[in-house]
Amino acid sequence: MDILKVEGLVKTFRISEKQRKALGLEQRIKTAVDGISFKARPGEVFGLLGPNGAGKTTTMRMLATLIKPDKGDAHYGDISVVGSPEDVRSKLAFLTTDLQLDKRSTANIMFDFFADLHRLDKQEAAKRKTELFDSFNIGGYADQKIAKLSQGQRQKVSIAISVLHDPEYIIFDEPTNGLDIIAARDVRDFILRMKEAGKCVIISTHLFDLVEKICDRAAMIIDGKIAADDTLEALMNGGSLEDAFYNVYTKYHQV
Repeated sequence: MDILKVEGLVKTFRISEKQRKALGLEQRIKTAVDGISFKARPGEVFGLLGPNGAGKTTTMRMLATLIKPDKGDAHYGDISVVGSPEDVRSKLAFLTTDLQLDKRSTANIMFDFFADLHRLDKQEAAKRKTELFDSFNIGGYADQKIAKLSQGQRQKVSIAISVLHDPEYIIFDEPTNGLDIIAARDVRDFILRMKEAGKCVIISTHLFDLVEKICDRAAMIIDGKIAADDTLEALMNGGSLEDAFYNVYTKYHQV
């Protein structure tokens, strides 16, 4: 598997007059991501850490080819997000709390539907379903309607469906948001298993403890820009990640 190289991503959005006034901007153009670059490697978990509104989700959506950057590019090996988005999609899974499952359907039906979309043969699809449903203990509610499942159960089903095609790259936007402690632990354990399997995992989060527990490297994003990017050990420098981020944030706003 190849390195993911993110090079100078820029994304702007036109906002309403009300939003412009609320944000204190002179123009109705907001730069959500402003020249972001970093690298993520196979067999590691890379964290994009920052407060709400920093540009994390916009970055992740560009990496997942859901929105096109105004400038810059990202390459999965030699495959460009801008030039070959369909080829990129076949190599990755993208999971977000915004992912909507058909609430009238069941985990079994949804899994089979997406397995067909990915053109998995019946034998391979059945094998992957067994592996993933066992991994997340989905079997007990696989035939219940999604509408009746808890948020944690829905998140587990979403993850199983997202990775059913065994992707090389896994992108999680706020993977434990809104989950109880048991469901959050299951998701963390899954991410670590993907790392051990040699996958390249990229997560975005505002949770310091999550990054400390699972990430090998992290980039701190502030106002759409990378303010620090290093190994977790180097970023923390013997202290806590929260203190390290606060120091970087303070210095950034003093510039």
